[in-house]
Amino acid sequence: MWLTTNTNYVSESNAVLKTKFKKLQQLVDDNVNAADIVDFLFQDGVIGNEDVRMLQKQGDHRQQCHKLLGLLQASKHPQAFVQLYRAIKEEPDLQWLVECIDEFSLQLLQEQRHLNDPSGNKATTVCNFRY
Repeated sequence: MWLTTNTNYVSESNAVLKTKFKKLQQLVDDNVNAADIVDFLFQDGVIGNEDVRMLQKQGDHRQQCHKLLGLLQASKHPQAFVQLYRAIKEEPDLQWLVECIDEFSLQLLQEQRHLNDPSGNKATTVCNFRY
């Protein structure tokens, strides 16, 4: 029973993170160097040898990251986005991005509930960017 519950929790967390990364894709593309996290994802079996070679053929880091996120979106790996989050969390220079991803939960809730600000516009603040 515990294992089943734990597996469902991981799947749910992966689904939530998948949505967050999809909505934050431009921010991730612009700020994550895919070369820094590919080894982590490869070692955990999230991506394979051919994926790594394909990513290395991409022009700049932004294209690599964009392709990597596309691979993960199409992946059937049950923890692809949990592992991506863990890989980003390991990068000291990306702690601000981890905080942004964590803060984005509130934004998702607001979108799901269609909460409006006093002016009648949907809330649009995602996080405080720190470049």
